[in-house]
Amino acid sequence: MTTENTEFDQELDDVTLENNANGEQLIVEELSVEEQLAQDLAREKDKFLRLFAEFENYKKRTSKERLELFKTANQEVLLAMLPVLDDFDRAAVEINKSDDENLKKGVELIHEKLKSTLISKGLEQVEIQAGDAFNADIAEAITQIPAPSDKLKGKVVDVIEKGYKLGDKIIRYPKVVVGN
Repeated sequence: MTTENTEFDQELDDVTLENNANGEQLIVEELSVEEQLAQDLAREKDKFLRLFAEFENYKKRTSKERLELFKTANQEVLLAMLPVLDDFDRAAVEINKSDDENLKKGVELIHEKLKSTLISKGLEQVEIQAGDAFNADIAEAITQIPAPSDKLKGKVVDVIEKGYKLGDKIIRYPKVVVGN
């Protein structure tokens, strides 16, 4: 022990003996020192647990953000490919009117290969058809026309352009005509 510690202990003993000759004060002071140390230990444990939990939340959040980034990293490329896919759809309709079976088969094979490649990268078509209820969260109304029948009021009359989503995020909303 150092001289400072022994002097402190001596002062503590002198004070407690002066206050109470039977030594009860010494026990109370020792308990309070122990209680103080226990409280300090509890505070430090609490700080440690909170810091550890915060770090775990940080790791989860960054890994989730990284996964989201990887999922949508192809978004710009896929958006650039959508007009090509639309042109292929229109070309397939026109080629089907032709009598040349080899041409039909060739274009159909290329079209299917393009679609399957885009699907493998996470692209999905937004399913919406004529007669479905219009939902502004999943479709874009480009115009409203008088409904041909009462059943089509507030519903999709025609789909002008297909919509696509990448994962759960819609990257191009379908363009529809709504009846009113």
